[in-house]
Amino acid sequence: MTAELYPHAAKGQIGRFAKLQQKKFRDREGLFLAEGLRTVTELLRHMPDNGYLSALFVEPDQLRNIPHKEHLRGKIFLIDPEEGKRLSGTSTAQGIVGVFAQQKGPGVQTVSSVSEGKTLVLALDDVQDPGNVGTILRTAAWFGVSALLCGPGTADRYNPKAIRAGAGSVFCLNHYSVDNLQRELEQMQRSGFGIFCSSLQGRDFRNYDARPDRMVLVIGNEANGVSKPVLRMADHHITIPRGITGQGIESLNAAVSTGIFLAKLTLF
Repeated sequence: MTAELYPHAAKGQIGRFAKLQQKKFRDREGLFLAEGLRTVTELLRHMPDNGYLSALFVEPDQLRNIPHKEHLRGKIFLIDPEEGKRLSGTSTAQGIVGVFAQQKGPGVQTVSSVSEGKTLVLALDDVQDPGNVGTILRTAAWFGVSALLCGPGTADRYNPKAIRAGAGSVFCLNHYSVDNLQRELEQMQRSGFGIFCSSLQGRDFRNYDARPDRMVLVIGNEANGVSKPVLRMADHHITIPRGITGQGIESLNAAVSTGIFLAKLTLF
């Protein structure tokens, strides 16, 4: 019965989708991989419709863990452990790998045209670690950020490490990449957005009693911070002050900094 409802994956499927470990194939196909029960379950729950799932590869003993699998017939395929390793790109595959379509969403033009209520956009300037990018995406979704804007050099949001760190949040908010971050921010600035850059030399972010209704928060590279051209065009530079005994620490992790900023900007 299981074999009739859920056929074994074809070799061609495994070969095609295993290539999605590489960004050039993800970009060409408009697809990405997600591994593990928690991540896949969250993506299934948040995807806009069932059309975003291309295929779900499952080892037989994991089938019982897939929620609402009766609605996914025709897209679930059984795999053995070796095929799971090939799809996951690791030697410790978790037995569940989903293939999903990348987000189809509007970009900065729609964000810039938003006029009702407060709009907070998060921009990443050369944030290179995919784990940080995934964690930032998840944090932005938690705090209700309107959109995530990624400049050149920022790690691919669909990198398997970013997807894993994001814990299924990739469908929870609008996010997109741009070729020139400075130019995009200047466009938003002209449409009324205030540009706030994180900087070690900035003003204590706690000293801002209120934020503008339309705002972009820029988080910079893990080692070098926000790039100089973006810093020069920004309206404000803000920082998280060190604790009394924290003088020996050079900087905070990019994802941690983002969470601290967003807690202040969205909750108070």
